[in-house]
Amino acid sequence: MPVKRPGPARWLYYQFGGRLPERYRDWVLHDATCRTWVLRVLIRGLIQIAPLGALLFVALGVLGGAWPIAAGALLLGLLVVARIVLTNSVDSVNSRLVDYGFPPGHGTAVRRQRDADAAERYEAVWRRPPE
Repeated sequence: MPVKRPGPARWLYYQFGGRLPERYRDWVLHDATCRTWVLRVLIRGLIQIAPLGALLFVALGVLGGAWPIAAGALLLGLLVVARIVLTNSVDSVNSRLVDYGFPPGHGTAVRRQRDADAAERYEAVWRRPPE
């Protein structure tokens, strides 16, 4: 059974911290445990800071007139946000899953099991004893 994905407006609402209806619960689990979950967390953090970053960039560039300084400040701000988001990624994802009714640590457990299954498949294919 395919996972029900939110539309663009609901997805954007979710990215800014909004709660999706219960019918998207499986998609939230997929979002938190898929192979690209870290990239999704990073994108979420960058989307959340984008309006403020754009406003500050325009204000520094237009009002201040120093485009290189504005661009440098924006880049440093994005790097700081990326570090904070990635540092807290595991806890924030697990907390989000708890909000959707999953037990604490469920996202980590699902990812750990997926990695163990992948390692087992790898061993079965590539680490056969010599004949």
